[in-house]
Amino acid sequence: MKFEKIKNKGQARLFESKYLEMLTKTHPLIIWGMYIPIIGYMLYYSNQALDFSIGRIILVFLGAMFLWSFFEYIMHRFIFHFASDNPKVRRVVYVMHGNHHEYPRDKQRLFMPPVPSLILASVIFAIQYFFLREYTFMFFPGFILGYLIYGSMHYAIHAWNPPFKFMKPVWRNHHLHHYKSDDKGFGVSTSIWDKIFSTSFDLKTEKEDKVKVRELIFDK
Repeated sequence: MKFEKIKNKGQARLFESKYLEMLTKTHPLIIWGMYIPIIGYMLYYSNQALDFSIGRIILVFLGAMFLWSFFEYIMHRFIFHFASDNPKVRRVVYVMHGNHHEYPRDKQRLFMPPVPSLILASVIFAIQYFFLREYTFMFFPGFILGYLIYGSMHYAIHAWNPPFKFMKPVWRNHHLHHYKSDDKGFGVSTSIWDKIFSTSFDLKTEKEDKVKVRELIFDK
């Protein structure tokens, strides 16, 4: 979904109803506060009720976090940037992600808001449980923590400069995805899958446009 001009002020109006519109916005701390108790309880349940060892819980948990990064890449590349001539499909894509490209400074829509987030999380848990059964209580928390880290990284990339030098390539990868080409740079929490699937930018040859980067950063 291409936009001739990126808007540096305001935010997209997604629904006519002010109540539905309100439900499209959230703050990162709300989502963290919503999921951290779920993550903690499921890990506790895995050990105390299901009698899985700490080592196995950690292994499955970390494996789920790694698989989240792949899921993140697939979703961003093939769903959030799905191209269609169908107006209804284009509308759905815009609500999911296109509005962020048009209004990159809208800090209220970087996390999926609570209501749709819980609905989608419930569906994902049910699918995982169908395949993994009791292991889901270790896998799902890692998957969700991967999502929380992804969302927080996305927020940080639009809010601040990279806190450490080794993180700058991740920042630049996403900035270039916004102002250079949205056909590349789909990884947000990591750029490993962009490298594997040849969708990464060549950061050695790409000149950093500091003016365009500032246009993507939240107003202080």
